[in-house]
Amino acid sequence: MSVSVSPAPAADRPTLAETTPPAPHDRPLKDRLTASVFIGPATVFVGVVLLLPMVWTVATSFTRYNGVTMHWAGLSNYTRLFTDPGFGQSLLNTLMWSVGSLVLPVALGLLIAVVTQGSRLGTITRVAVIIPYALSGTATGVIYNFMLRSDGAVNQVLGTVGLDPVDWLLHWPLNTVTMIVASTWQATGINVVLFMVGLQTVPRETVEAARLDGASGGQLFWRVVFPQMASSTIVVVGMALANSLKTFDLVWLLTSGGPGTASETLALTMYRQTFLLSRYGLGAATAVVLAVIVVAASWLYLRRSLRPEPTS
Repeated sequence: MSVSVSPAPAADRPTLAETTPPAPHDRPLKDRLTASVFIGPATVFVGVVLLLPMVWTVATSFTRYNGVTMHWAGLSNYTRLFTDPGFGQSLLNTLMWSVGSLVLPVALGLLIAVVTQGSRLGTITRVAVIIPYALSGTATGVIYNFMLRSDGAVNQVLGTVGLDPVDWLLHWPLNTVTMIVASTWQATGINVVLFMVGLQTVPRETVEAARLDGASGGQLFWRVVFPQMASSTIVVVGMALANSLKTFDLVWLLTSGGPGTASETLALTMYRQTFLLSRYGLGAATAVVLAVIVVAASWLYLRRSLRPEPTS
């Protein structure tokens, strides 16, 4: 027995105005008050925890503040910052960290994820790479300090094979490059995980169709597989860029910014000016410059990456 359902008369069908949700300003006052009750605490929390410190930091950057007295200084902190050779060195080191973090951990993470996919030893390899990511930056710094100091494990191994010891952490730029390599050991794991997720989202039908068309090896990966991993790549590169710009813990534990201030990053310069020298205005100015760089770099990258493809 079949039942047929005839369409409702046009007069009985709901109109577009009846099916469209009302605009926020057209909703009853009771609904708006209810929404405010749920949103209000989160808004206040964000304002107190995030916006208020940000406003205070920006305001402090225009003052001379030593923790006791505060005097208006205008742009003198920024002028002093940009004319300080040490700030230029910190900016250069931060740029080196950004380039190194984008080249080494991201490239290694992609390589390991692709090579170990479907491999029998892939699980063991991925676990071995991911475990360092579970360690804190402090633990990583302690491990590499034991390995790279003048009488550390690496120089002892070099001595046993007849090679001279190397001052890994005492001279720039070798110390900065060495710390970037140490950071790569820890940061590669999360990139492997994210790239693996991206590989699993690539449809097998697309890959098989490309193989039937004659694509293979590097051509198959770069022209078919990798473009479909765009979402994972955006996340990986964005995280690497933001984390590299605010590098602090590993540098502080391995060199304390030395020798002198040769290996300082902007985050370490901000810490030294604020907490070691009690120059709170200068430290706040450094923090503002660092925040502007992080936001600008992230915005430019995301704007370029998320740009919609032109339609034909």
